[in-house]
Amino acid sequence: MNFSIKKTIRGLLAPDHRISCPRQIWGSLLQELDRRGARSHEAGAFLLGTYAKRRAEVKDIVFYDDLDPMAYDTGICILDGEAFGRLWSLCRERALSVVGDIHTHPGAARQSHSDRTNPMIARAGHFAVIVPNYAIPPLREELIGVYEYRGSHEWTEYRDKQAKSILYFGYWS
Repeated sequence: MNFSIKKTIRGLLAPDHRISCPRQIWGSLLQELDRRGARSHEAGAFLLGTYAKRRAEVKDIVFYDDLDPMAYDTGICILDGEAFGRLWSLCRERALSVVGDIHTHPGAARQSHSDRTNPMIARAGHFAVIVPNYAIPPLREELIGVYEYRGSHEWTEYRDKQAKSILYFGYWS
């Protein structure tokens, strides 16, 4: 029998979540997004992890500017095609998959036209997380936007309580 108290409690606290990120990784991720964005431009990262059924578990982070040093030069997140080759190599080395991406916006966590028409990973089921106010603390978690790519430039938007039930970052991750 495969029994885990942690999984049982997580199932009770966040039964519908599709992405799980340990609190320690989540905290450092937000701090780094704030630092790398210098509180004046967007910053982003890929969430690397594993899948267990329909749930993704974040295990590691790769920041856009580590893959492409010029990723933030325009003020928004733009990656050169070679960055994806580096990303896939890292995934193979670490035996992980890209389970989502995350980036900051200056104001609200709404998808821009560019976000909708240029997904970082154009694969159905991929999640894009947008953090408001360049991730400058204090961050109100309920303002984070979660978007699921459906294919053909179609997205499902999760906001407020819905987003919180999809994305879980806490002790029980």
